[in-house]
Amino acid sequence: MGLFSATETKVETVERDYAPVLIDGERVLIAFKTVRDLVFLTNLRLCTVNVQGLTGRKVEIESIPYRSIVRWSIERAGTFDMDADLVVWLSSTDSPLEVKVAAGANIVAVQQVLARHILGPVR
Repeated sequence: MGLFSATETKVETVERDYAPVLIDGERVLIAFKTVRDLVFLTNLRLCTVNVQGLTGRKVEIESIPYRSIVRWSIERAGTFDMDADLVVWLSSTDSPLEVKVAAGANIVAVQQVLARHILGPVR
């Protein structure tokens, strides 16, 4: 996702800006933004927003239902590598979706959202 690390952004702003693509009862739980692109997780899906072209008027929004996620990995930022990595493998693709997340972002919250919505409730 982009050339820059994504930083955490306000879910209220994302919910307002992307209200037309959210369905009734859908809530944005966590969101990360680069200079132009965006990744956000809702209670129903993971969405990527890819702003294209020089003017940024062309926007691709990819919606990935949690049931399509086969596995994921999260690598926290280290001493020399200041970014965290989120990698998500999808059932219908060969290459995973990779997102570089800035060190200050709450990558553990992403792990919690994915686990809760993919693995389901603890029995």
